[in-house]
Amino acid sequence: MNKDQVKGVIKEAEGKVQQKTGKLLGSTDQQAKGLAKKVQGKAQKKVGDAKEALKDARSKLRSKS
Repeated sequence: MNKDQVKGVIKEAEGKVQQKTGKLLGSTDQQAKGLAKKVQGKAQKKVGDAKEALKDARSKLRSKS
């Protein structure tokens, strides 16, 4: 697990909480901000996943050499 994966998961969770809080308070602004943060977190996690996959592929290629 790399830092992008960790930060992405955290940001996604924060976004979910902010979105739910906005819903409870009736604040569409907070809901939108929470949704945006959640999407950013998912994207950052995907970047981290891609980095991990690339790292794993490199390791496999090196071990075959």
